[in-house]
Amino acid sequence: MSRSVLEALTSYTAMQCVPPDGCSMFLRVHASITLHERLRGLEACTMSLDTQETQCQSVWVARASHRPQVGQQLQVYFGCFAVSVAQHLYVTLRTIPHFCGVQLDQKHLVEAGKLSYWVDRRRKAILVQVPRASGSPDYYVRLCHKRFTCEDVGAPVQVTAHNVSRAVSLPYSQELPCLCGWSATPDAVRIQICPFENDTEALEVLWDTVYYHPGSQTLSWEPTCPVSGHVSLCWRAGPGASCHKLQQSSQLVHHRVQYPLVDTQPQLCLKFSTSWGSWVRCPFEQRRFPTPPTSRCTCVTGGSHSSLPANPHSRPARSLQPQVTPQPPLPLPSW
Repeated sequence: MSRSVLEALTSYTAMQCVPPDGCSMFLRVHASITLHERLRGLEACTMSLDTQETQCQSVWVARASHRPQVGQQLQVYFGCFAVSVAQHLYVTLRTIPHFCGVQLDQKHLVEAGKLSYWVDRRRKAILVQVPRASGSPDYYVRLCHKRFTCEDVGAPVQVTAHNVSRAVSLPYSQELPCLCGWSATPDAVRIQICPFENDTEALEVLWDTVYYHPGSQTLSWEPTCPVSGHVSLCWRAGPGASCHKLQQSSQLVHHRVQYPLVDTQPQLCLKFSTSWGSWVRCPFEQRRFPTPPTSRCTCVTGGSHSSLPANPHSRPARSLQPQVTPQPPLPLPSW
């Protein structure tokens, strides 16, 4: 018998609910075959890769006694195989009688049901609907910041089997791409959702955590969520104009980024470049941050220091630029 008799094998997880016992998880197996005169039936088996426990079911098919029936396609549906959340299974399909090499197999991971949620922006809360699963009637739900691990935000909320709606409200303080909600069963099986992961407004918030420390004249930025990209100083003549990067000021974005000895000039900005796009923040444009107790700025001319009146509306000459590090001065962009 040719292996092509077994055309396809499909397995999927289903929920079966029987009041008042609640809901249980099962595996459904579906096979597509081609009728053959020597084929009597099919056998589907599931084996747990953790415990080696095996379940098998057989389905008998009518013999293709007449030539016109040979080669016809038949859809076969097996009964329910009892499974549990996070179980790793090995599913096989064989013919009856068995023929060497005529077999289909696949691996299947039993995933828990997905969380249903919606965001109440007016109340700043994420409303989460928790699924039911066999053997895990209780859930713990909480918010976290998804970094290398998911760092907890706030206390967990326990959802018991007696909670008919199994819905909880999780308040948040700020919309962030890495703000997620997760539910965990007592055996640590987790389901996770991140409502603001692709939200453009949430991405804008990432670049607002720019701080200026007047004592050390340090300009710093620390990401509230994991970010991959570069940050650099740039010079912008005015609102809406292009921001020209200052040479040798680029830094990889991993953790906290710092620029020491920075003058509070309105044209001095930070430019963030990531796979999502580019953003510019000019912290001194509106004088929102405290500045050193002086009305004059320190500039560098030909390697020596001189004092010039600070004028936020003037364009610096080629030989003048803000001093950002104790190393040799950074050249200004070409105009």
